[in-house]
Amino acid sequence: MTTAALEPRAGRRCQNMLNSLHSTLYFAPETREELGALGITHPKAVNFAVRAAAMGPVGAGPVTAAFYNYKYEAVARHVPAVWEVASPEAVLAARSRAVDRTLRRLLGEDVVTSAEMAEAARLALRAGEACSRSARPLYSAYADLPVPEQPHLAYFHATTLLREHRGDGHLAMLMSAELDGLEAVVTHTATGKGMTPKWVFATRGWSQEDWDAACGRLRERGLLDDAGELTPEGVALRTEIEAGTDRLDRAPYRHLGAEGVARLTELGAGFARAAAGAGAFPADLLGKG
Repeated sequence: MTTAALEPRAGRRCQNMLNSLHSTLYFAPETREELGALGITHPKAVNFAVRAAAMGPVGAGPVTAAFYNYKYEAVARHVPAVWEVASPEAVLAARSRAVDRTLRRLLGEDVVTSAEMAEAARLALRAGEACSRSARPLYSAYADLPVPEQPHLAYFHATTLLREHRGDGHLAMLMSAELDGLEAVVTHTATGKGMTPKWVFATRGWSQEDWDAACGRLRERGLLDDAGELTPEGVALRTEIEAGTDRLDRAPYRHLGAEGVARLTELGAGFARAAAGAGAFPADLLGKG
């Protein structure tokens, strides 16, 4: 019997499905409630703390570097001060409670406790066995944490590992393409898949003036036209970035194998559809609106 070859974009498709469910954490009221109980109430402070806590009580510099597309001054308003309100350990515990509550609300008890969830957790964790720590600070921080016992929490933990592993590799490609944090966001938004400027301003700390300046730099490079659309050169660069990210993120999915990747994608897509159908995401999040 021959083993099916892994298609070039199979890992990307799989990770997109896993990340769709993972991303619900950042929009869930349960996250705000759990961190609010610790005294962390500002939306940006919640976001920085819940994602950066695995790195320990780091300052604004490491968080800005690891997150890439946030304005440093916006991060520095809340980090490292947030760790004086609650320790990273307390935030991680609150994060786990938020994940538990969020998945139970979005997916329902039957799905959370299903054989399919346990299967997805096993597959995702197996893929994570082949992740690399090299030049991947956020992935490495989460890889140091123990795997939860409950399948839905183990699945979410594995989606975090795979998300941050791909994300750290993606940042290497953005740097290679000589795109700074905001330029990366602008070009992604121009593909029609990124966040609207409204959400970038609200969550990343950039202003309209910053956005316009980034657009000007991209036009000078021939990557963006006067209408804010990607030029052919811009499209080619974004395609190269995604293909390079795929290359840097091949190992987990090659390790899992084509059949395992297909099954994990199927399961992840089902969970993601259920979460989206339950209203997990703001309606105006995506697109250039």
